[in-house]
Amino acid sequence: MIEVKEVDIEEVLKVHKNIIEFDDGNPPKEFFEDRYKNLNKLILVAYYKNNPIGYVIGDEDKSFYCWLAGVDNNYRRRGALTNMMKYFMKWTKDNGYKKIKIKTRNKFREMLNYLVKSGWQFMNVEAKENAKDNRIELELDLI
Repeated sequence: MIEVKEVDIEEVLKVHKNIIEFDDGNPPKEFFEDRYKNLNKLILVAYYKNNPIGYVIGDEDKSFYCWLAGVDNNYRRRGALTNMMKYFMKWTKDNGYKKIKIKTRNKFREMLNYLVKSGWQFMNVEAKENAKDNRIELELDLI
């Protein structure tokens, strides 16, 4: 039902604007490309009935870092994030990485719940003025 593919950034742009947590509108593709320029990267999109519904972008940052992930609110709880993260973990492990890091914010409760249920370990909290904006760093061992 959910298909995950390695894609170019143009496919991410089709989905990004539909993720309610991202309030940055439609950033240009350079916003993404500047992030992972000259880095080993992985760009995944989940499709439901050939429609892009979610994405995960990761790049190399001393380990492999899951930089940005999201699923269109209209397609949540159908396994898109789970399938993308399984692909992400397999690809990362197959490419010799021993762990994956990710940061999320306190206000992204669905993502935090997913990460906790999936065995990610809390490593650090970067406190912000508003606790909802606290950045939470997590790590997953692949060994």
